[in-house]
Amino acid sequence: MRRRPARRPTMKDIARRAGVSESAVSFALNDRPGVSDATRERVRRVAEQLGWRPSTAARALSGEGAATVGLVLARPARTLGVESFFLQLLSGVQETLVGHGLGLLFQVVEDLDAECAVHRRWWAEHRVDGLLVVDPRDGDPRPALLAELGLPAVIVGAPAAPVPPGAPISTVWADDTGAMASVVDHLHHLGHRRITHIAGLPELSHTRRRIDSLRTEAARRGLTHAVSLPTDYSDAQGAEATRRALSARRPPTAIVYDNDVMAVAGLAVAAERGLAVPADLSIVAWDDSALCRNTHPTLTALTRDTPAFGRHAAHHLITLLAGDPPTSTQDTVPRLTQRSSTSAPPVTPH
Repeated sequence: MRRRPARRPTMKDIARRAGVSESAVSFALNDRPGVSDATRERVRRVAEQLGWRPSTAARALSGEGAATVGLVLARPARTLGVESFFLQLLSGVQETLVGHGLGLLFQVVEDLDAECAVHRRWWAEHRVDGLLVVDPRDGDPRPALLAELGLPAVIVGAPAAPVPPGAPISTVWADDTGAMASVVDHLHHLGHRRITHIAGLPELSHTRRRIDSLRTEAARRGLTHAVSLPTDYSDAQGAEATRRALSARRPPTAIVYDNDVMAVAGLAVAAERGLAVPADLSIVAWDDSALCRNTHPTLTALTRDTPAFGRHAAHHLITLLAGDPPTSTQDTVPRLTQRSSTSAPPVTPH
């Protein structure tokens, strides 16, 4: 049976043990006037007994020390080499952290079990003062673990299950459901009735929301040929899924890709099969990037300010570290930027 780690002692624990108010504990531990010498000594003795240590994050935010924020990415490293989303997200996170004197500890692991192990180790070793958590998923064990550890955290994305009550965990998320609806609306307006979604990892909450949104929007419009094919986000699997889709008895006239890398791979597969984009096949990429703007034809894509998304996530973590209550914030919905890769579908004989 796995031994649960002991929770880090807090000022509330010290106040309860010493029989004083939390403000008195703060005065005593920060060597401020407002308590007697006897109370100051008692509080410090109790703090020592409980193993309390001052938060380096709080010290950094007041200009008295340095603190570190952790981020663990549980994805196969091979899928990250050319994907721009995380690089842009991290650039925004780093920009905000540096401005507040905070460092970033980043690690890539193979799966969720490994990520949870890293969180436990960082907590036990006092390596980080807070965490940014990405890729929420169905049955996600991380919110419960972070609540158990008492580590302030911001989940980037909408969790599939509620955050444990009382946990110092905020969420920052974008509306994937609404974004997919805007894509389907655009393609349907152009005349497309057979739409394939080359999706990302199926266990991720945002992938599931995109898949569900496609089904809902297709049903609302009477589209019977709207399907999602999961991948690992890589160009190789994106290309393979595109080949399968185009080999179907009734192939799609439009394909939506869950990232820019797969969309470019799909464009190459279309050329390989002698299909013109957009005359024979329309293509939409989820994450806009330089890749989308520099292909021929240029790719219609969902655009958002990803560095700003990272800055917002880091800002919400900083407010948690400063003692503010957790929040749940919807960020800007990605907007569809229409370029040359989408048009009306080819006319087929009845």
